[in-house]
Amino acid sequence: MAVSRPEPQRGHRLPFGAGRTRVFADGRLPAPESPGQRLLIHAAALIALAITTAYLVWRVAAGTIDLAWWWVAVPLFLVELHNAFGLGLFTVALWSMDGSSRPPLFRRHSGPAPRIAVLIPTYNEPQEVLLPTIAAAVALTPAHETWVLDDGRRPEIRRLAESLGARYLDRPDNRHAKAGNLNHALDVVEADIVAVLDADHVPTARFLSATLPYFDDPEIAFVQTPQDFYNLESFEHEHRGDGQPFNEEAVFYRVIAPAKSRWSAPFWCGTCALVRVSALRSVGGVATDSVTEDIETTIRLYRRGWRGAYHNEVLARGLAPDDAAAYLLQRHRWALGAMQVLRGENPLFGPGLDLGQRVAFMTTLFGWFDSWRTLAFILIPLAVVATGAVPIAAPGAVFGPLFALTLSSQFIALRLLARGRYPPLLSLLFEMLRMPAVLPATLALVTPGREHRFEVTPKGANPAGRARIRVPRLLSVLAAASAGGLVWFTATLAGLTPIRYGEPWAAIGAACFLAGNLALLLAAIGRIRSPRFSGNRRVSVRLPIVFPARIGQAPARLRDLSVTGARVDVPTAMAPAEGAQVVLELTLPDGRARLASQVRRSIGSDEGSQELGLAFAPDQEREVARLAVAVFGPDDGPGPAVWPAEARDGLTWLGESNLAAR
Repeated sequence: MAVSRPEPQRGHRLPFGAGRTRVFADGRLPAPESPGQRLLIHAAALIALAITTAYLVWRVAAGTIDLAWWWVAVPLFLVELHNAFGLGLFTVALWSMDGSSRPPLFRRHSGPAPRIAVLIPTYNEPQEVLLPTIAAAVALTPAHETWVLDDGRRPEIRRLAESLGARYLDRPDNRHAKAGNLNHALDVVEADIVAVLDADHVPTARFLSATLPYFDDPEIAFVQTPQDFYNLESFEHEHRGDGQPFNEEAVFYRVIAPAKSRWSAPFWCGTCALVRVSALRSVGGVATDSVTEDIETTIRLYRRGWRGAYHNEVLARGLAPDDAAAYLLQRHRWALGAMQVLRGENPLFGPGLDLGQRVAFMTTLFGWFDSWRTLAFILIPLAVVATGAVPIAAPGAVFGPLFALTLSSQFIALRLLARGRYPPLLSLLFEMLRMPAVLPATLALVTPGREHRFEVTPKGANPAGRARIRVPRLLSVLAAASAGGLVWFTATLAGLTPIRYGEPWAAIGAACFLAGNLALLLAAIGRIRSPRFSGNRRVSVRLPIVFPARIGQAPARLRDLSVTGARVDVPTAMAPAEGAQVVLELTLPDGRARLASQVRRSIGSDEGSQELGLAFAPDQEREVARLAVAVFGPDDGPGPAVWPAEARDGLTWLGESNLAAR
């Protein structure tokens, strides 16, 4: 979060990993927008809407929809209407970002303090994923109970939970998946407020203390915080040119979701949230009629008169999908759940919601139909190039500039409304990637009789190892068709095909679109097939943390760390042999940590040091838990909140000035 690097000062305590560049995007509460920023965003949005409206009026009034080619002309106009409608919704939804409420001062009323429980539902997540979540949850303040809700009914998870100070709960069946798991817990756990954390979402130290004050308002049913992730090499992460990590979900969790507070319509997103138990009981518990139980429950809460709050500060980080298969599975489930909610709860026209809430729900649910627009923008240019169709009854010198002006104004407005979290090429790439998962899911809106099962997004190591993920057939077919269309276009210009382009400008424009689409499709296919995203081969994520350590009598420098091992540098003359049993010592805020380890790998360097790959010995859960709390607990990224003076052991070899400069 913070990018400043404090200089070491004698006797002072510094953050764990001080001196390294922060790897996470800024997770703090955003500062209020300046009047100048707000004016620029509003002006760009209104100008884009005005240009779009004028363009669409011209398209109709000037008779530019050529009905002789209606099968291309009408779909093109419908896609343009879709763009305009989406821009309008986006403008209304994101007009102000300062509607996101900040926590009030917590006023202690007479009577007992609320009973708090942290619930961690799990099904098949491995111990290495669960351990940091449980450990960090147990360490939270104020006083609370932590419950592990295990639908996998695994004895080893019971032992892990109890060894870390959490309570364990299972049930006889897995009816209604996560929603059923939570509802079963509500019948057992005695609490007034429950915090819900997915098995992979590790809370920071302020997770409870920053959100509980909202519940001083008796009408607040839930407080949602953003989802963020610590595996920054996941399928949905990319490194931007400005050095900030891009995550496809950030535009929702840091912009769209908090902006809904302006309409009194934030969503409960299923994890990283606190919920009032009496509110859940008033609507019959967590909804079980869709695979996205959170948004469905939110609608029911609003219809009962409850309110929600969104605290736009990252207070927990989890695991994003590691590969394309997990990514597509997750997006399919979310899109499918949106269709089930549209059909079952009808938030657009059903009773009990105000206009602002309907607009807020429409913005999110309507967005899943963008994949049809993406498909149309691929197929329409292909049809024009393949058949010579001219869907525009207007001179190219007139239509071309107007179309480009409209599209570019929309693009600029969307970029500004998204507050910089909508990088152009990456956003278009992920639109292509989502399409094979979202398109079939949207069909559930018209197939209500089909049964849909909740599928958990895989976490942890992939049993398939380095096996490449199969590319969705839709992407392969569209890429092949686009490449064939460009070949056909070139051959037609050379007079080698039976058709002739009556309006060459239309075919040339379509071919340019086709080339851009092909580039995006090939990039999407390449990303899916990349060895970088061929599944998670490790049982835990390694975090790049630079910190002084010791191995026996040797000073060492920690380079990265996970709950199963570490990578360290030691002076070559003092390096243990490969296969040796050693003890890694770290000084944490609560004292020294000693982790029995085995040297699995030893690699020499030209700098007089040896790089060691260490694997932690088994049966050290409590010691590893201390490490996990120190790493994940601070609110500004991995590393403990303070660096005790004793941690300066080993700085003689590392060099204080070098560490400070890193």
